[in-house]
Order: sequence, then structure tokens, then C-alpha cells
Amino acid sequence: MKKICLTLVAACIGVSTLFAQQDPQFTQFMFDRLSVNPAFAGSKDQFCANFLGRQQWSGLQGQPNTGLLNIYSAVKSINSGVGLSVYRDEIGPQASTAARLSYAYQLRLGNSASKLGIGVSLGIISSSLNSDWIAYDYNDAGLSGIGTGVGDPLINQSGEKATKFDASFGLYLSNPDYYVGASVVHLNEADLENMNIEVARHLYFMAGYGFDIGSKWKLTPSVLAKTDLASTQLDVNATVNYDETIWIGFTYRLEDAVAPMAGYQYHFPDGKSALKIGYSYDFTTSQLNNYSSGSHELMLGYCYKLAKPLSKQVYKNPRFL
Repeated sequence: MKKICLTLVAACIGVSTLFAQQDPQFTQFMFDRLSVNPAFAGSKDQFCANFLGRQQWSGLQGQPNTGLLNIYSAVKSINSGVGLSVYRDEIGPQASTAARLSYAYQLRLGNSASKLGIGVSLGIISSSLNSDWIAYDYNDAGLSGIGTGVGDPLINQSGEKATKFDASFGLYLSNPDYYVGASVVHLNEADLENMNIEVARHLYFMAGYGFDIGSKWKLTPSVLAKTDLASTQLDVNATVNYDETIWIGFTYRLEDAVAPMAGYQYHFPDGKSALKIGYSYDFTTSQLNNYSSGSHELMLGYCYKLAKPLSKQVYKNPRFL
């Protein structure tokens, strides 16, 4: 139990110096645009399902463990897109869960290949505390250094849970070469009274651009900035992709971690679908590197290209009017 207490204290110190991590974070953020920006839905003429799993601060007891599933598809008949995002984030005795449905209208800009997505998401967010949670009085630690289990009058010792409505809004500009997005998550700033937690409104800004550096090579720098107007976190990534099959990259998270990554994409013979897998490892650069060996992250994805509908054609024949 002593190790658990020290672990959670160290984790809280590390996070407090960076970003109030109410939302999960991912090193391979370029594969997770839907959960933080609903306007991404329908920006590509595909049906996709992506999963991201992350074990953060490996080696710490009670470290964050996160799973995220994004499913989205274009609805070309109405120039729109729909999506579903579900995640579960666990840290110590606390678990947070969210589920959101997204809708975006994709507005084509003139005769160009560019689209402007305008999207909203509606769903729920919840938090729970398991029954093993114990508060300690460190003023009465004694020789053990642990303290006395005294409970906390603000939290029910038998476990507590709260669920509230959650809403987000976003804009997403994209074409085959670049993307730029801005969004507001937790618009309504839900108050989880039972848990004594207020969900802060978060702003996200994302951008990426693909540069051709050879007949089959592409370099794609990308950035993700997130803030709750009290603290800010910045992730910067550069990825090199060969023939849309193999990629290697590198992410830097300001004052927190550096992370190499690699991935592979298999194209099925039908020419319409592809399966991809990616892995990244964070080397912690904050004070938490004294306690943690780093963070592991796995990405799995499947996409299917939606066939373009046949254009209507009219033929005239003088024999049949």
C-alpha cells in the first residue's frame, strides 16, 4: 500500500506540471482525430475502425491504462460523415469512461479537393472510484511512513460513480495533402458532483502536411496542441512513409517525453481495404523518469474505401423520344 500511495503522489506531481489530464493522451495522435474533433467524420471517403491502447508510465503501480475505439464513415449521399468514439481510462482506483456519437457536414470548397467539415458530438462521460480506495492521514505517518487510513468525508468509501451529458464541436479543413482542425471538447463542462470532479472545457488544435520527397516516399509533419486555458500541452511529430506501406516517425511531447514509432499497412488484393498496425514507445523526460521506464502504445486500424456512385448519364435517340 505504501508503494501505491507514493506512486500516485509522484504521478500527480508529474501531471500537474504539464497538463490537467482529464482526457486521455496518445503519442500516435495522428491516428486519433475523431475523438477530439467530430468534424473529422466523413473527411475521407472511407469506412474505418481504429483502436489505440496505451500503458502510460510503465513500472508504476496504478499507472494510467487507456483504450480508445473510433469507428467512422462517410455518408456521401448527403455530403456528411458519422462516427462513434468510446474510451476507458484508468489511473489508480479511478476509472473514466466516455462514449460519443459524432456528425459532420462536409462542405466542398469550389472545384478543389478541399473540404470543410463542421461537426458536433453528443454523448456521456462518467467517472468511478473502486471500493479499495483509502485516504491516509500523513500527519500520523509514524515510522511506517504510510499514515493512518482515515477515509475522506467527500468520497464514499464503498465506491462512487457519476455520469453526465457531454458535447463537443469542431471544424476540420482537409484535402489529400494537408489538414487543419480546431475543436472544443466538453462544451457543457459537466459537473460530476458525486465524484467532486468538474470536467474542464478543452480546446484542441491540430495540423499536418504531406511532402513528397521521392517517387514513393512522403514526409508528414504534424502537431497537436491542447489547452484548458489554465495549462497547455504540445505534441509534435514527423513521420516518413514508404509507398503507403511502412512508416517510421518520432513524437516530442513538451517537457514530458520523446517517442519513436513504426508501423506497417497491408493492402488487401481487392484494392479497397487495408489493415494497419503501429507501435510507439515513450521515453519519459520529466521527473517521472526516476519511477517509470516509459510508456507503450499500440494502434490497430482497418479502412475500406467507399466506391464512388456511378454518375447519371442521359442518352437521346431520335427513334425513342
